[in-house]
This record gives sequence, structure tokens and C-alpha cells, in this order.
Amino acid sequence: MNKIKFFFPIIFLLFACQPTPHATPEATAIPTISVVETSTAVPTQIPVTQTPAITATPETIKISHKDGMTQIYIPAGTFTMGGLDVYRENDELPAHEVKLNAFWIDQLEVTNGMYNLCVQNGDCRPPVLPRSNRREEYFGNIEFQDYPVVNVTWYDANAYCTWAERRLPTEAEWEYAARGEDKRNYPWGDEPPNEYTANFINLIGDTSRVGSYPEGASPFDVLDMAGNISEWVADRYRLDYYAKSPLENPLGPSIDEVFNNMFVIRGGSFQDEGFDLRVSNRNYIEGPNLKAQTDDAAYYGKYSVKIGFRCVADG
Repeated sequence: MNKIKFFFPIIFLLFACQPTPHATPEATAIPTISVVETSTAVPTQIPVTQTPAITATPETIKISHKDGMTQIYIPAGTFTMGGLDVYRENDELPAHEVKLNAFWIDQLEVTNGMYNLCVQNGDCRPPVLPRSNRREEYFGNIEFQDYPVVNVTWYDANAYCTWAERRLPTEAEWEYAARGEDKRNYPWGDEPPNEYTANFINLIGDTSRVGSYPEGASPFDVLDMAGNISEWVADRYRLDYYAKSPLENPLGPSIDEVFNNMFVIRGGSFQDEGFDLRVSNRNYIEGPNLKAQTDDAAYYGKYSVKIGFRCVADG
């Protein structure tokens, strides 16, 4: 199985000759919330990310009081989970129907500004590295506060979602929010990604401001579920899990069913090929090893400039 490794940034030779990416929409009427100034030069007022225009109704959106995140209501339903196209891999099989309870999912990826609120509250560690792929000053830089936080481990993502009174999504919840019920291969349909639907194949060479690709929205108006950054989910990784997973609200294999510390990541990143952005594509990276000492990096797990996260809450 040809899986992508996330530990070292990849420089594509074709980067310099790629077309100009889709323009980032202007933010308007951004509310502010007070935070304490820190040595990372974060201002005393951090704007909360302004959500782009959506078609959801007031009954299907809410705003988190902890971090200002817009959450989208995903109704209970049944959908087909797994690979359905010629690019499907063994760990995406068999495709199978899954029934899920209703839940709320973050419309956007958690941003630097949002994550910093948790850091300053003392409930989250800072990102392991403050840089992004091509930007030395990223986390803590006001210019990038509305960009997705990266260089966070599964441990860190889980800590943030707990602080925010939410949790990491299961694989099934993530895929349902990205795919809907019509068996599409990408959040927007079956057409391959392009510069208007996703940040991928190093068109930019780094992260984009969250919500910059409204044409890539999922059927539920969830944004950035393909490209930009890959996202941690709650599940441990097992190649053959779909052959034995529950058909209602699967939670992933238990710790007794796996022999490693690999956790699933979803969605593909700004460096990945188009077929890696398919909603069914599964990838993985090392998560926390709670048997290690707390001063050992293995206790928290791996991180990458290409990995961030979003959270969910029960419906």
C-alpha cells in the first residue's frame, strides 16, 4: 500500500511553474475576544475566524463559546463508507454502509489563533515547532492567525478538543461529513480537485487561510476537508478494520486489536496528489505512546507541517 510519509516536507520540482492559486476571500466584520499577551508576540486582541458565506440555516449552525468556531449540524443518517473508485486501496475495503447518530462538526480547521487560546489557558502545549512548511514565523504571527494550526500531535489535538468541550471525530463521522449520502469521491462531487476547490500538489507550497476554497465545500457546507492540511481523527489505524467494524457508530479498533501506536489522518494536504484528497483515503502516523515517559517525545507522538485537526460534538 503506497502511503505518504509526513515527517519531512517534500519539495516538488514543479512548484515554481504552477498556476496562481485561487484568491483568498476577504474577511469582514470579524469579532474579537480578549487574550493575555505572550512572548510569542500574539496581540491582546485575536480575531475569531470569520466563517465564509454558507447555505446552512440557523437551526444547523452554532458558534462555540470557547473558541468562536462555527459548528455545522450533521443529522443522523446512513452512508456508504470506503473506497468506491479506481484509486481505492486495500485499507478502504470493503465499502460498507454505516449508520451514525447526529453530531456537530467544526466547519473549519482549528486555527493558530484558536489554538493559542488553549495554550494561554494552560490546557494545551504550544505546537512542537512554531514554523510552517515555508514560513519561519507562523504560530503566534498575527498574519497567520486564521490559518490552520500545524505541528501538533494527536495528543495535542485531543487536548484541544477536550478544552473546547468537543472531541476528535471518528473516521466514520469525518467521512460522512465530507461525503454525505450520495457516494461522492470528493467533498464537492466526483470531479478531480483543481485550484478552485482545494490547496494541493504544492500549488501554494504551504497552508492556506481556512475557508479559502468555498467551491470545495462538502454536502453539509463543511470546508477544507480535502487539501490544505491532513486532519487527525480519533481512531487507531488497522488495515483490515472495515472487514470487521460495527455498522453503527464505529469507534475504530480498540488498543487490544492493534500492535502499534498508529492513528488515522484524513483529508490530504497542500503537498498531496489529487487522488489522495478522496474522502475515503486513509493515512496514518504515529500517535501517543502512553507507556513512554512524559519527557519523551514518543509519549506525545509524531507531528508534521502538514497535519492539523478539527473537532466534533455529540448532536
